[in-house]
Amino acid sequence: MGDGNLDGEDPFPRRTSNFRIIGLVSIGGALVFYDFVVFAFLAPVIGKLFFPVSVASWLATVQSFGVFAAGYLFRPLGGIVLAHYGDLFGRKYIFAFSILLVSAATLGIAVLPTYSTIGIAAPLLLILLRIVQGIGIGAEVPGAWTLVAEQSSPQRMGLGCGLIATGLSGGILMASAIVAFVTCAFSDAHVEAFAWRIPFALGALLGVPAIFIRWRLKESPGFTVHRRRHVLIPASPLKSVLCEHRHAVALCMLNTWMISAGILVTGLMTASLLQTSYGISAQHALWASSVGTLAFMFGTLVYGAMIDRFGIGPCLIGGSIHFAFASYTFYSVAGWSLPLLYPLYAWMGFAAGLIAAAPYIMVLSFPPRVRMTGVSFSYNIAYAFFGGLTPGLIAWLVKLDRMAPAYYLLFIAFLACSIGCYVSRHPQILQPHAEPLH
Repeated sequence: MGDGNLDGEDPFPRRTSNFRIIGLVSIGGALVFYDFVVFAFLAPVIGKLFFPVSVASWLATVQSFGVFAAGYLFRPLGGIVLAHYGDLFGRKYIFAFSILLVSAATLGIAVLPTYSTIGIAAPLLLILLRIVQGIGIGAEVPGAWTLVAEQSSPQRMGLGCGLIATGLSGGILMASAIVAFVTCAFSDAHVEAFAWRIPFALGALLGVPAIFIRWRLKESPGFTVHRRRHVLIPASPLKSVLCEHRHAVALCMLNTWMISAGILVTGLMTASLLQTSYGISAQHALWASSVGTLAFMFGTLVYGAMIDRFGIGPCLIGGSIHFAFASYTFYSVAGWSLPLLYPLYAWMGFAAGLIAAAPYIMVLSFPPRVRMTGVSFSYNIAYAFFGGLTPGLIAWLVKLDRMAPAYYLLFIAFLACSIGCYVSRHPQILQPHAEPLH
């Protein structure tokens, strides 16, 4: 899905993988992702503090997840604008700016007065700060995938994408573990009084080393080769993407749907759903979520290595079947006993590591001269829709049937299997130097 091998354009100029750069990108991504997702683990508390006390607890949680979704709705704005400059002027500079935005907004949440102090202004300001976070995070993930794809050899690109997914999920693990520690160290009254602010304040502080890490990164070889060879980069990369790579955009959006389910439902929402739908305590739910996220991190590495070894199609097909069994079993049995909760969450988390296949497909769908814009546009538009819709939808549907998350993930497994079959039958779509399809 490319536009020709322009001026001898090599879509992936590296022959060996620079795992030091990939590691630094992963660490920075973990710190930024922590800032963005810690909100989800505190959704029940935030729902109580930032909405009127007369609102039912389940509705306050739905409203809290709605505020969480506001960040996703504005991710395309940051992603498209920042990726535009990333394709024109380089990948590394947008990273520092995106971290600055996210960290500043996280600090704002940490010191924000609650509804009891400033009334309706509290949820409105909370939404505004989530929007700023969304704008900042919009270029973070696509930028990381692009940089890693251009720092990896073709034979190790799956592992490189797996490492990025591991780093990002490391941010989820940090958020889950720190919130779990706070809920264990403080009483419920103290958490609602002040301790809920601690994870946000810590996230803002973590932004400082994250900015330093990103500022020291070397520019992507894929971009520097273009400049050295004077490869023509469109004045409007987005226009080129929309006109010449529509099939790639559609494929990447479907892959983003798969990512949103793997991260949002299995990773971020389940801790809250275990509390509200299964009657499991906050401590057990959060520690189980930490175990599941740790298994997810391992799963992304394993699936990334398997993609390099066996190919993208077989891994998606086999992995989707595995994910369907794991997720349905978890939601069917999770409320039976605490001893079963932890291993089943670990199994589901490992199976969700399948989403490492998604960025592999996405970065291979566009040529370097528009890769960051293409991936960012497709990912952020789709995530704004699916990421914005999913939390509130699942929180509402679970009131009707607590197995609703399982049914949703079964559909996602079917989607992943379909994508695997499609790329197996049409391998040419993952050749960014081929002629564009119209």
